Amino acid sequence: MLTMLQVERELALAQAKHGLISKEAASAIAKACRAGKINIDLVIRDGGKGGNLIIPLLNQLISLIDQESKDSSRFVHFGATSQDIIDTTLMVQLKETTKILLAELDGLLGALKQISLDHKRTIMAGRSFLQHARPISFGLKVAGWLDPLLRSREALRSLFEESFALQLGGAAGTLSNMQENGEAIASTMCEALGLSPTIKPWHTQRDRLARIASAFGILAGNLGKIARDISLLSQTEVGEVRESGEKGRGGSSTMPQKTNPVASIAILANVQRIPALVAVMISSLVQDHERSTGPWHAEWETLPEIAQLTAGTLERAVELIHGLEIDKERMIQNLEMTKGLIYSENISLALIPLIGRKQALELVKECCVKAQSSNFHLSEVCLSHPIISKYINKEDMKQLFDPQLSIGLSEKFIDNVLKNIS
Repeated sequence: MLTMLQVERELALAQAKHGLISKEAASAIAKACRAGKINIDLVIRDGGKGGNLIIPLLNQLISLIDQESKDSSRFVHFGATSQDIIDTTLMVQLKETTKILLAELDGLLGALKQISLDHKRTIMAGRSFLQHARPISFGLKVAGWLDPLLRSREALRSLFEESFALQLGGAAGTLSNMQENGEAIASTMCEALGLSPTIKPWHTQRDRLARIASAFGILAGNLGKIARDISLLSQTEVGEVRESGEKGRGGSSTMPQKTNPVASIAILANVQRIPALVAVMISSLVQDHERSTGPWHAEWETLPEIAQLTAGTLERAVELIHGLEIDKERMIQNLEMTKGLIYSENISLALIPLIGRKQALELVKECCVKAQSSNFHLSEVCLSHPIISKYINKEDMKQLFDPQLSIGLSEKFIDNVLKNIS
C-alpha cells in the first residue's frame, strides 16, 4: 500500500513538473500520500467491489485532500488507470526483492566457493542413477552446485536492464489524457522510482513479468538441486554430510535418534510449488485486447508468492550451507564399500588398447561378477586372472585403483567455476 501511494505521489509530482496539473495540486496530493492516514483494512475490505485496491485507496486519498483543497483532489490519479499504479507498484517491489536476492546469493556463492576450495581433493563416490559410478571430489560436486547459481546470478542481474519497467498508459494504453506531456511525465516517473522506460505501455504484454518469474523459479530450482543432493548424502546408509548439529534442530517427535534434514526439506517443499506458479505466469502471457479479463488478475497473488518462496528458499539454503558438516572419512569408507568395483572402468580403459574393446569389457565384467560373489577386492581378482595379469602388473594395478588418479579433470573444472565468482 505504501508503494502504491509512492507511485501516486510521483505521478502527481511528474505531472506538475511538466505543466499538466498545478504545483499546488501536486503538493496537496503528495502530502496526502505521505500522511499515513490511509485505513488499509478499509481498502482491503472494499477492494473486491471495484475489482482492485486502487479504487478504495483513491476514495480515501480524495477525502484527505478535500479537507485542505477541493480543487486539488480532482487531479488525483489524473489520466492514469488502476493497472498503471498496480503494475508500477509491483515493478518497484520486484526490483527491491531482486536486490535482496542478489545480496543473499552473493553470500551463498562465497560460502560454497570456500567449501569447494577446501575439498578440492576430498575423494568421494560419484553417483549415476543413485549407484556408484566413478570417484569424484566433493569440491567438484560443490562446483556443480555453484555453476548454475552463477548463471542464476547473471539472470537476476540482467533483469535490471529493462525488465523492471514503468507502466503508464491510461485506460487503453494511449495516454490520451496526458497527450504531448505523456512521455515526459513517464520519463520523470522512471527517474524518481528507479524503473526502466518503455517504448509504449504494456498492459497486455506480460513477457517482462514472465521473465522475472522464470528467473526466480530457475534460481529456486538450482537451490533445490543442492538440497536434494544433501538430503541424499545425509541418509543413514550414506552419512557423508549432515545438516547443522545445533541442539534441538531436526528432532523427531517419537524417535530420539533422528536428526532430520529440515533445511533441505523446507527448500524441497518450496521448489515443489514454484514451477506450477511460474506456469501460471507464462500462461498469463495470453491476454485479451488492450486490458485483460482474468489473466492479469491471476498474476496478483502468483508472482508475489513466487518471490516469497524463492526468497525463503534462498534464506534456508544459506542456513543449510553455513551449517553443513562434511565427513571425509565416511566418503572414503563408502568409496571402498564395493571393494574396488568403482575403479572397474580404469581397468577396461587400460586393456582396450592392448586386447580390444569387446574382450576387455567382457573380461572386466567377468572379474566384477566374481569379486561380488566371492567378496574379494576387484584388484585381487584381476591380478589372479590369467589374461589380465599378462598385461597389467601389480604396480600398474595399484595406480589404477588410486582414487587421486581417478578424478580426471576435477580440479581444472573446479578452477573454471571458481574463477567466475567475484
